[in-house]
Amino acid sequence: MSRTELSRTKSSPVPLGTLIGREIRNGRVEKPFVKYGQSGLAKKGEDYFLIKTDCLRVPGDASTAFSVFAIFDGHNGISAAIFAKESLLSNVLSAIPQDISRDAWLQALPRALVVGFVKTDIEFQQKGETSGTTATFVLVDGWTITVASVGDSRCILDTQGGVVSLLTVDHRLEENAEERERVTASGGEVGRLNVFGGNEVGPLRCWPGGLCLSRSIGDTDVGEFIVPIPHVKQVKLSNAGGRLIIASDGIWDALSSDMAAQSCRGLPADLAAKLVVKEALRSRGLKDDTTCLVVDIIPSDLPVLPPTPRKKHNMLTSLLFFGKKSENTVNKGTNKLSAVGVVEELFEEGSAMLTERLGKDFPLNKNSGIFRCAVCQVDQPPGDGLSVNSGPFFSPASNPWEGPFLCTNCRKKKDAMEGKRPSKTTVIA
Repeated sequence: MSRTELSRTKSSPVPLGTLIGREIRNGRVEKPFVKYGQSGLAKKGEDYFLIKTDCLRVPGDASTAFSVFAIFDGHNGISAAIFAKESLLSNVLSAIPQDISRDAWLQALPRALVVGFVKTDIEFQQKGETSGTTATFVLVDGWTITVASVGDSRCILDTQGGVVSLLTVDHRLEENAEERERVTASGGEVGRLNVFGGNEVGPLRCWPGGLCLSRSIGDTDVGEFIVPIPHVKQVKLSNAGGRLIIASDGIWDALSSDMAAQSCRGLPADLAAKLVVKEALRSRGLKDDTTCLVVDIIPSDLPVLPPTPRKKHNMLTSLLFFGKKSENTVNKGTNKLSAVGVVEELFEEGSAMLTERLGKDFPLNKNSGIFRCAVCQVDQPPGDGLSVNSGPFFSPASNPWEGPFLCTNCRKKKDAMEGKRPSKTTVIA
């Protein structure tokens, strides 16, 4: 057979979008490989991270495995960061109903993450310590990625086609006008640090406390309008895979999302994490703790996520994007995922109102005469100031709300976060 005849028999290349479409229609569901790397340098020693790749949705069933990756950037001490690292995962998992399907489990995750963050904050504040921490918490279950975050640590997604997307929202008062309005409406004051002569310096801060962030875990000495309620985003990758870069602000103060992704494309995850840290140091020097996790979610037949050049967005790529947005989506200014058919958006919500985040259909404990608090997960009998009114449960001392049962302490926490009572915190000169 001649070369000409042989070339005619070869099948022509199939476009990526066509392949992805076939995979979606054929229901290809094999689990990806998850490979990761970590690197960091300490300046203050307040960064902590969590890597746990052996989590199980169903105890004893290896087929239900999922992975957790998180970064906690502490401030005013390390206690809050350590406590969140040790407690947050269990608090999230305890808020998910038992004996449910994987799909139902994934759908329950966004609300469970809100509960877990708030519960962790309440438990830490009961210790009476004043440190605080950011938290960027990532769960990888198959091709589905769920990210919850408070503060200014960040998680980005780098996908086939070279499109870099932000999966978190920075809760810095300097950059986030919506959060500034929420803090002031709840009773806080936002301004810069006053120095001798009346000059204002530095970034915008919340007073009392002087914190630059509008959301965190801990910070007992700051008003409760600094909330632990996370922004949550859930996406699903196609079988083309993707790379997550999760890092503290020591990285993001030096590098943009695009710069971080481009600095390590085509490298294995362990080397990629080192390269991101090295690039941040080269750009800015070691002015803060710098911690980076790189997580590759890749097809089982690929050793490394293959590098691909950035492609110009056009009508064809728009048609190949299988995107879906939650009706509850907020934070319209966040970067949109728009790669070539590689990401399906499942959920996004960033409201700081606990009432909105818990919803009205939170499962209740069915035991006779016993009610379970939706946040602290503690069973309580009715009474002790608690009553029932046409379904929702509330304290007579507060106005009723359409939501799940909250115990007295968690109800007070909710009211305080929403500015419904003055904070106990006083300004220290």
